[in-house]
Amino acid sequence: MAKIFCIANQKGGVGKTTTAVNLAAGLANLKQRVLLIDLDPQGNATMGAGINKAELDSSIYQVLLGMGDIAAALQTSESGHFDVLPANRDLAGAEVEMVELDQREMRLKQALAAVAGDYDFVLIDCPPALSMLTLNGLCAAHGVIIPMQCEYYALEGLSDLVNTIKIVHGKMNPDLKVIGLLRVMFDPRMMLSQQVSSQLEKHFGDKVFKTIIPRNVRLAEAPSYGIPGVIFDPSSKGAQAYIAFGKELVERIAAL
Repeated sequence: MAKIFCIANQKGGVGKTTTAVNLAAGLANLKQRVLLIDLDPQGNATMGAGINKAELDSSIYQVLLGMGDIAAALQTSESGHFDVLPANRDLAGAEVEMVELDQREMRLKQALAAVAGDYDFVLIDCPPALSMLTLNGLCAAHGVIIPMQCEYYALEGLSDLVNTIKIVHGKMNPDLKVIGLLRVMFDPRMMLSQQVSSQLEKHFGDKVFKTIIPRNVRLAEAPSYGIPGVIFDPSSKGAQAYIAFGKELVERIAAL
């Protein structure tokens, strides 16, 4: 059965989608069967995987509202070699439409039950807010991977997210836990980055992944070509870091 992980952070612009897409490609490169779920109405993970969100006949929107089957909505990232449950702007309306539905926070979990056995990893790219969509992701997942920049405001947002995870764990999903914190967009030349990184290691110990993702131009360029960064330029420092992160994640899960 698949290990289901949310890539989540309530702060925007911290590299959630970059992490989700490149981790998916990195795990696929390690011969893992991977499904990437785009739970953000912006559809950036969909586009980053090389799928045109404007041409979708079916998406996660139909799946969540019970208007379509998850298997029919799945697409394949040709470059990344993983499957995608795509999203587009239609998903923005799901927030309001799901209010009237029974077990509205469990819709994704229920839908995933049909395909979870086909994958080793399911990665959920969550929107940067504690919304009904994010709640669906947290209720469906076994754990949360938190990408964060090593800067002051990121620490404040982290405490809010950890509290949210504790609430969901206590009331809705007892399987949910923090898998680890991933330091992203790291610039070793900045003293603040090094200080925050040290604080994270001190307070969270082995919950902090050893792999550090550097700030990297090639990772930033890749989405405009619809190709994951680890495929776009495998020799870049960013790509190599995400492949190393994929290996570390597989090892960490095997040890649990």
